[in-house]
Amino acid sequence: MALIFELKVTPNSGRQGWQIDKSGILKCFLKSVPENGKANQELIKLLAKALRLPLNAIIILTGDTNRKKRVKIESDINYQQLLDLLNITHQIKLF
Repeated sequence: MALIFELKVTPNSGRQGWQIDKSGILKCFLKSVPENGKANQELIKLLAKALRLPLNAIIILTGDTNRKKRVKIESDINYQQLLDLLNITHQIKLF
């Protein structure tokens, strides 16, 4: 089974990190520039390291040249487990 999710990336940000933005979408900050697929490679490496998976278990389905991406992770992981492994607390709006 695989997990497919959407995220936004901010390449060339000078740092690496994860957060949930105001609209509730996962956001990734990357150091690499968005040229020749460098930012995409960094994103895959970052996810693979955090999830302890091989690089070929993570595929960018859509958004190769866009900041909004759709990613597929070939693993028995759900979205909440993904957030936990990335050390992100997902806040639920009460009001």
